[in-house]
Amino acid sequence: FFTYLAGRYGLEMTWVAAVPGVLVTVLLARWFRLAPVARETSSHFDLAALRAKRKPLLILFSLVYIRSAVQMVFSQFLPLYLNRERGFSVQSAALGLTLYLAFGGMGGFVGGNLADRFGGRRVILISMAGCLPFLALFFLTDGIWALISLALAGLLLLFTIPVNLVMGQQLVPSQAGTVSALMMGFAWGSAGLIFIPLVGWAADRVGLGTAMACVSVFPVLGFFLARMIDEDA
Repeated sequence: FFTYLAGRYGLEMTWVAAVPGVLVTVLLARWFRLAPVARETSSHFDLAALRAKRKPLLILFSLVYIRSAVQMVFSQFLPLYLNRERGFSVQSAALGLTLYLAFGGMGGFVGGNLADRFGGRRVILISMAGCLPFLALFFLTDGIWALISLALAGLLLLFTIPVNLVMGQQLVPSQAGTVSALMMGFAWGSAGLIFIPLVGWAADRVGLGTAMACVSVFPVLGFFLARMIDEDA
């Protein structure tokens, strides 16, 4: 949308891209209600409670970190890769990023629903194993098939966004806020802080496609880590 506006009407009209976000914000402010604080939630930081569940929390944190590394690298470099190395136009490259992020957003809803039915561990395993062939197909195919593979990879990869978070909060209900900060803040932020410059550095030496392809195999490690999850912990 932003790229379309800039290409058709010039940069001076890109402020229009903010209109949908403003409308959504107004709607959320109108209907949003604060959820009641659960009784088991503590207002004090409790290191002992976190240490008691340190092993499963570390596994979940590592899974979020792996997913975030792939997600952040693709979000950052995908338009450049599609445009410079795959021959996509600027608009088509932007469409590729939009598909990846939009299907990833849907993946969160689908993954959360499936986790309620089949359990978080199974959903994480499906996510880590399922995204791999589509990531590979993205690099091995061209045109529409590459975009379809990219969209499905985003869908499956981001299955786990709500699943990891809820599983972590269930492990330590009294420290739900701290767990959320670790999963959503520290893991995402540190993955981007480390891997975006690292992939940029590697791209200057071996090529952007090769650097991104190396990151895309990280879910293999995630699959084996997910097998260590004990949902009864």
